[in-house]
Amino acid sequence: MKNILVLGGTRFFGRELVELLIEEGHNVAIMTRGKSGNPFGDKVEHLVGDRSNKEELAKIAEDRTFDIVYDNICFSPNEAYEFCEVFNGKIGKLVFTSTLSTYEMDGKVKNEDDFNPYHYEIRFGNSEDFSYGEGKRQAEAVFFKYAKFPVVAVRFPIVMGENDYTRRLHFHVERVANGEPIGFLNMDAEMSFIQATEAARFLKWAGFSEVEGPYNATASGKIALSELIKLVEEATGKSAKISLVGNDEIRSPYAIPASWYMTNEKATNSGFQFTNLHDWLKPLIEAIASNKE
Repeated sequence: MKNILVLGGTRFFGRELVELLIEEGHNVAIMTRGKSGNPFGDKVEHLVGDRSNKEELAKIAEDRTFDIVYDNICFSPNEAYEFCEVFNGKIGKLVFTSTLSTYEMDGKVKNEDDFNPYHYEIRFGNSEDFSYGEGKRQAEAVFFKYAKFPVVAVRFPIVMGENDYTRRLHFHVERVANGEPIGFLNMDAEMSFIQATEAARFLKWAGFSEVEGPYNATASGKIALSELIKLVEEATGKSAKISLVGNDEIRSPYAIPASWYMTNEKATNSGFQFTNLHDWLKPLIEAIASNKE
């Protein structure tokens, strides 16, 4: 049984991670700003504070240690550095949720060596000073330089699920079902994805295994956007109205100019077994379409 802190554990795959940890009988604490409530009740210790406020972060770390910390909500080098200042000497391991966005969108399959955080020039700043991808690159670089504890940076592609609060897949299902246009840049572009349940399983594995460093975590396989839209058409019984220009209002959250996907070979060789994208994507789309009716 381990003492575990989860930063960002009340929604989507963060919530599923906490549920897995509770099921295994670990002592779990979550830190939130107190605005979204605590869906776990007395099964967890609920610490109220702002992750981006160093003083509030230090307050929860005072006079205690954690075996594992999961940080799903660090978006900048400043936040990463302050985390290290607060938790150095107080935790056994950090699992940091990073992203496919650390890689260039150049049409080539991405492995962990395509972005090396150990030799990346650090520029300090807050999340508003960087794009999402650059903020995560900078955070990785800071963690790997300043942390005095083992760090795993988990690079996820877009995470999918029925309970996705970003509703990115839902956007496509709903617009096709309603006969509304969707804007794309390149329908031949291929993407990789992971399901929320698998993302949670991977985070747990990364915390409890001996792995360190950056790790891609994605379902095996990839899919062209044209094929994804065909699945949506089959599930809704409607033909999609596709625009290859499109304004921001109709633009797909998946509107990318070139293929953007990753390999999971490193994690697979380290012992994690991934699902195949094509085994669950169609049923997921059908479930979302069914709930739309």
